[in-house]
Parts: sequence; C-alpha cells; structure tokens
Amino acid sequence: MAARSIGSATISFGLVSVPVSLFSSSESSASVSFNMLHTTCGSRLKQQYICSTEGSVVEKDEVGKGYEFAKGQYVRFSADEIKALDEKATNAIDIAEFVPLAAVDRIYLEKVYYLGPDKGGERAYGLLTKALEVTGRAALGQYSARGKQYLVLVRPMGDILVMEQLHYHAEIRSAADVPRPEAAVKDTELALARQLIEQSAVDEFRPENFRDTVRERVLEAIQQKVEGRDITAEPAEAPQTKIIDLMDALKASLAKRAPVESLATKAVAAKAKEPVKPRRKASGAV
Repeated sequence: MAARSIGSATISFGLVSVPVSLFSSSESSASVSFNMLHTTCGSRLKQQYICSTEGSVVEKDEVGKGYEFAKGQYVRFSADEIKALDEKATNAIDIAEFVPLAAVDRIYLEKVYYLGPDKGGERAYGLLTKALEVTGRAALGQYSARGKQYLVLVRPMGDILVMEQLHYHAEIRSAADVPRPEAAVKDTELALARQLIEQSAVDEFRPENFRDTVRERVLEAIQQKVEGRDITAEPAEAPQTKIIDLMDALKASLAKRAPVESLATKAVAAKAKEPVKPRRKASGAV
C-alpha cells in the first residue's frame, strides 16, 4: 500500500526550488491509550472546565485565553488576536546554510518526516539528494506550518530525503547543571568495561530485533477482557543481590554474558520455531 502524503512543501536554496511531499515517518496508532470511564455505569466521561474562583462549570463559548505574566495575573488575548500572531504558512522550506551532518547533536532532534518528490520536481529532488550524500552535509533552514515556525534539517537517507524537525537552541536545557563524576577511571576497570562492550557489540543497527513487550502485554490483557477472561498478575521476581564493588560487577557481567546469544541470533532462532501456517488451496484445486 502506497504511503499517503500529509502535506506538500517546496525546498528553496538559492534560485533552486524542489517541490516535495511530506510523509509521516512513524505510526501513532501503534500506541495503546485508555479512555476515562464512569466506574458506576461504564460510560465515557466528557471533559469540563471549572472556574477556579466561582467553582462553576464554564461553557465553551465562555472560554478565553491569556498569558500569566506574574503570579495570578493574566494578560488576555482574543481568538482574533492570537490568530494574527500565528506564522503564515508559506509551504516553503527555506534553506539558510549547509552543515556537516555529524555536527548536529542528536539532542536537538524532535520529530522526523519523509520527503518525496512532488510532480515536476523529480530531477531537482534527485540532484539535491545526491549532492548532500557526496558532500556529507545537511540543509538547515526553517519551515512554517500550523501557525508556527520550525527549525528543520533536510538530510539524505539512501535515495530519499528526510526532514528532521529540531528544537531551537533556547528550548534545550544546558548540560552544565548535570553532575560530573569526580572519581578517576582505573585502567583495569576500563579494560573490563571495554571487554563487556565488545561482547555485545554489533556492526549494524537492527531495530527489528527489538519488540515493545509492554505494548504486547497490554494488548493481550485487553483481548482477555474482551473475551471475558480474568487477568492474572505474574509473580514478582525476587530482588537480586546487589554487587557493590565495581570490579566484581564487571567480572560478574562478563561471566553472565559469555554464553548469551546475540539478539540477531535469537531473532533468527525464534523465526525458525514459528509454526508454519497452512496454505489455502487455490480455487479449483483438488
């Protein structure tokens, strides 16, 4: 099934314009959410706003917006005034500069979109993708949509372009406030830590080897409820004995992981154990 575009835009740099289509890179429906219900009758609850001063229910047409500039003091804005402040959508991804891809720290990443070539832009799209690939650079610029202005990074991913929505610098908390370790690293400990890392080291990133077991457990519990079955809680695991000494912890970890198979090996083995589903006979077959 072909991916469905969620919008269109034009990448602009210099006098070059590349029309593109935007596609979501993730599936939000994969998450499991629960509704708020009335425990007495089981009906779904509706959200209401309560006035903090009068304690009364406020109807939708009585709701306004304001900004708290001091404790308990608000400056009010009408819907028209807020709309006038919104950034006008131009559908343009305005490229300001090209930066080395490795120079953009991953902490700035907020959201990712796929970009596909729009009608008439196939040649320019392919050229930009290849040029970014051979230079090892990414296009940094801004994009206006939904009343806001976003900082974005356009980079190649194989033979397509990806647009990463980034946090602005003012949105990133400084790492300077994070405590730093004061203890010196011993050579013997470092050698064991490196050995432990090498035991589980892989050459490729294979996310398909990992599963969201919590989501699977929730979905299984939901199905049990639908079928009218009771949910039984699994017994809690006994607390493990803590190893205080760092060297003892490293040695114990190495001994524990030595016979453990890699995730890739486990995935292949699990696939091989899956029961073979019977094939349907073609119509007219005997």
